[in-house]
This record gives sequence, C-alpha cells and structure tokens, in this order.
Amino acid sequence: MVDSNASSGAPEETPNPSPDGNAPSDSDLALDNLARKVQESLALGKRHKFWESQPVGQFKDIGDTSLPEGPIEAPTPLSEVKQEPYNLPNPYEWITCDMDSEEMCIEVYTLLTNNYVEDDENMFRFNYSKEFLQWALRPPGYFKSWHIGVRVKNSKKLVAFITGIPARIRVRDEIVNMAEINFLCVHKKLRSKRLAPVMIKEVTRRVHLEHIWQAAYTAGIVLPTPISTCQYWHRSLNPKKLIDVGFSRLGARMTMSRTIKLYKLPDTTATPGFRKMELHDVPAVTRTIRKYLSQFIVAPDFDDNDVEHWLLPKENVVDSYVVECPETHEITDFCSFYTLPSSILGNQSYSTLKAAYSYYNVSTKTPLLQLMNDALIVAKRKDYDVFNALDVMHNGSFLKELKFGPGDGKLHYYLYNYRIKQTLKASELGLVLL
Repeated sequence: MVDSNASSGAPEETPNPSPDGNAPSDSDLALDNLARKVQESLALGKRHKFWESQPVGQFKDIGDTSLPEGPIEAPTPLSEVKQEPYNLPNPYEWITCDMDSEEMCIEVYTLLTNNYVEDDENMFRFNYSKEFLQWALRPPGYFKSWHIGVRVKNSKKLVAFITGIPARIRVRDEIVNMAEINFLCVHKKLRSKRLAPVMIKEVTRRVHLEHIWQAAYTAGIVLPTPISTCQYWHRSLNPKKLIDVGFSRLGARMTMSRTIKLYKLPDTTATPGFRKMELHDVPAVTRTIRKYLSQFIVAPDFDDNDVEHWLLPKENVVDSYVVECPETHEITDFCSFYTLPSSILGNQSYSTLKAAYSYYNVSTKTPLLQLMNDALIVAKRKDYDVFNALDVMHNGSFLKELKFGPGDGKLHYYLYNYRIKQTLKASELGLVLL
C-alpha cells in the first residue's frame, strides 16, 4: 500500500462550537466546507503534477468511452529502458535490500515501524513483523532488485524503501503480468525532499528491465485515477481494549458490559469439517479459489505455487481454514486472514493492537455468513483484538450481519499503464493487496 488504511472505526464527532460558545450555523458549516474543498483542490493540483506525467487514467478522461481498454503506452524496446538508476540528492544512495538477510530485515522493519502508515489522528501505526515482510516480498519468481532502499551515504542509515513483486492479474479475460508496488515509505524527517517520485520512477525502471509494463497498487489518498474505491469495516473482538485505546467509542446509551455482551462470540466453530489448511490441500484450494475468482473483473491468476506461498498457514502471518466434507472428504469452502498489528502511539497501558485482515474467502456449500463467523471465532481464540475486512468480493453480504462497523478509512485501487473503461464497484474486485 502506498498510504493509509489504519483508521479507526469510530463515528465522527459533532462539529466544534464556534468561539462564542454557540453551535456553528448552517451557513458557517457550508462556508467551512467550501473553504476546505477549495484548499483540497489546490492541493490536488500540486500533488498530481507527477501522476499527470505518468501512463495512468487521468481525471480529465473520466467518462470518455472512446478510449480503448488495456495498456495506455506500448512497451519500450528493452535497449531503450534507462540502464542506470535515477539520480538521488547528493547525501543519499540506492541499495538493493536483501530480504533473506536477518540484518537487512531488521533495518527495513525499524524504518517501517517508525515511519509507515498512520491513521489520521496519529494514534495507530502499522507494525509489519519481519516474518510478514519476508512472506510479502518473496513470492514465487520474485526479483531481489525490486526491493529498493535509500541510505544516507555517511551514516549508512536506511531512510526510504519501496518494493515490487511480480503477479499475474486477470483483467476481464486478459491475464497481465504486473508488478504489485507496496511499502513506499520515506523517513518522517525527509518528507520535504521529494524522494517519493524518484523512488516510484526507479522501481518502474527496474520493473521495465524485467519486461513488465503494468503495475497494481493501493493508496488511502486519491490519485489519478482509482479503478475502484473500497471501504474498511471493523469487527470488535476485544471491545474493552479497543475503546480504552481510542480505536472505537462506546455507543450512545451503551455500557461497557452491554458492549462486551454484544460482541461476544461462541467458543467453538459451527461448521462440521472446519480445520486448518495443510500442504496436501493446496491443489483442492487452488481449484476452488480459481473458480471463485473467475467471476470478478480484476483478480489474481493463482496457480498451486501461489496458493502454497500466499495461503498455507504461517504463524502470526497468515491463517487459512478449509471445510472438508466429513462424508466425501472434498474441500468445499475456504477462509483466510493475515496478521497486521498496529503500534498504539502514546498509550500507557497498551503498545500493540492485534488485527486480523480478511484475505480470500470462498463459500460453495457452507453459507458465507457461517464461514466468516467461524473465522471470527478462531481469530478471537487466538487473541486478536479486531477483525478488519474490505467490502471487496462478496464481503458486503456478511459485514452488517456479523456486527462489523464501517471505518473512516477508504482504500483506492490503481493500475499503472492499464486503462479500465469504467470505475469498478468494490464487489467487482477480486484482489487483496497487503
């Protein structure tokens, strides 16, 4: 992800009273709104100077049905791709980050833990574990050269990072080789140095050198131009802690004990044959997931190797469960979630929020509602505080029913050098990027 999705599930506060102590009038609020919109549009003009020079869908082209779907620019002959890295400001140098190295992993982990995505109120910051980073960045066929760092020449301190991994992504009937771009992070003290555009250009150059011309990425901010916009939903598993740390608030006319009772889950799962996924399940899970994903407009094209890498359980990284029919031993259903804790900033009692994120879920025999309730039960048993889900795929069918609440975080999906004619609904998207 290029930016924020760590926002809380709390509803918005009422507006602050005006300085004379009275509530603001409608006209005051309308003016405030207008002023904010003007400021935002001015900021957009500056912010998008870089993106307007790139082969991405542009705001001015929205609604223009004459533009063809597919690549925006044709591939360049490899001999014409820039062979040398882009220039960095003088005190800095490029490095390739070897994610096999424990030492390097610790450096990347430290940079991200202290400088990566925060929520709007600066209360929570993503805290990707070293094991998670190694899983996320070393899928089948990955390129070490796409794990890019920026160091200070003198101190050798790592101050910026961006990554790409190879992926096959199907857009309608076309399977496109792409890079998934992620973990763009610049040290807080260097945000004014304009390092991000040169890092994006450098990772693009390295991707082109492998003859790949398209990319997928997500961001919490609006850039030119999202192919889809999704919403985060949050399901409390440990409501007392979530309220204590300010992630969520006690509802109107609700007590803590009533809230705890509201979110209480059964101790055991309900589905016969619900069990942890094992290595021998990979072919059956691949068949099940490929069939399921075929109904979405944009989705990964997974094979057995991908499924083994992305979905076979790894402690504190990814959890996956299958439903094996007790009579036929056929794998009928599948659910999964990955582990992405957040650091809790400035709280005396708690330092970490343990969050599960819904990943890929396939229901053929077990109702999706029941399957996901079982996923909530196992996450609660493993001491997760909250279970998060985007409203992609069929997730919208269970969110309200299972007491998920809408967060204030939106996640925008983008394709680089690939145009899709109309914006997709979240439910038409079969892709989850970490």
